[in-house]
Amino acid sequence: MTQELRGMRVGILATDGVERVELDQPRGALQGAGAKTEIVSLHPGEIQARQFDLNAAGTFPVDRLVADTSVEDYHALLLPGGTMNPDQPRMDRDAMQFVKDFMASGKPVASICHGPWTLAEADAVRGRRLTSWPSIRTDLRNAGAEVVADQEVVVDGQLVTSRSPADLPASCAAVVEQFARAHHPMPS
Repeated sequence: MTQELRGMRVGILATDGVERVELDQPRGALQGAGAKTEIVSLHPGEIQARQFDLNAAGTFPVDRLVADTSVEDYHALLLPGGTMNPDQPRMDRDAMQFVKDFMASGKPVASICHGPWTLAEADAVRGRRLTSWPSIRTDLRNAGAEVVADQEVVVDGQLVTSRSPADLPASCAAVVEQFARAHHPMPS
């Protein structure tokens, strides 16, 4: 097991309705590479996970409230999907400010499936190249993004996006690689 992310703190912005596999697998990859992860959410207690958006898939304990968190608390941000999960932060002022601040900071951000919806609401996709679940691609284009449909993972500067749970192996590898580059910048 490698430790290229040792000492890195990663915030995972997730709410009720998060697609379980889209939180579990990237978090496992990050922790396997040595990162410490925290679930940041809108309410205390636990969030309800889903499988295929329809089936209950257990819960995750919330580590911190987004209202009590700032970009300075983390080295990177993960935005998992699920249809319901990204919709809730879009309606929360603190969550939107957190995402805007993260994108403005230049720190790495990764998002999968429906997760980029949150980025669109934060006006953080304009001029960016990314991918997502097919049903939100029009929303992303309307928000000014260049949407790529035929790649598992798209990296645009600080932003790493992927299309769906089927892309998780490639996505997790790219997220660890990109977060490691930001954590330990390569010499020129």
